[in-house]
Amino acid sequence: MLTVDTAGELAAYTGQPLGRSGWVDINQAAIDDFARLTGDDHWIHVDVERAAREMPGGRTIAHGLYLVSLMPRLQRDIYAVTNRGRGLNYGYDRLRFVAPVPVGSRVRLALTLIEAEPHPRGTRIVTEAAMELEAAEKPAVVARHILLIENP
Repeated sequence: MLTVDTAGELAAYTGQPLGRSGWVDINQAAIDDFARLTGDDHWIHVDVERAAREMPGGRTIAHGLYLVSLMPRLQRDIYAVTNRGRGLNYGYDRLRFVAPVPVGSRVRLALTLIEAEPHPRGTRIVTEAAMELEAAEKPAVVARHILLIENP
């Protein structure tokens, strides 16, 4: 894990991969919980029997937004800023769901630093985020993530 004292120190890593998180198992219980929380209960996510009959590979698939929601937690496996204020999520640009993630799969987050620029309240950090799918040639999700880490 990359650890820096201040968010501004990340600028030294511009254009470089910051690392990868550990793997996360995608299981039906988590998919079902996400469906209950969001109301997105489309059968491709929650109906195991129908998916067995009608889905390629015969399995339900994770919600794309569930995978995005894992990114902040997985980011903590990749880098840390020890001397900081609040972290404010500015959002995601160019968010794409590239490949389905069947239940029983494993995913991890890979981050590359695009920029870490001074901001009046701290440092604005932009990363290229890819949710990698184990044993797959292409990632499941790609996005440009924008984060403001405030000064302490």
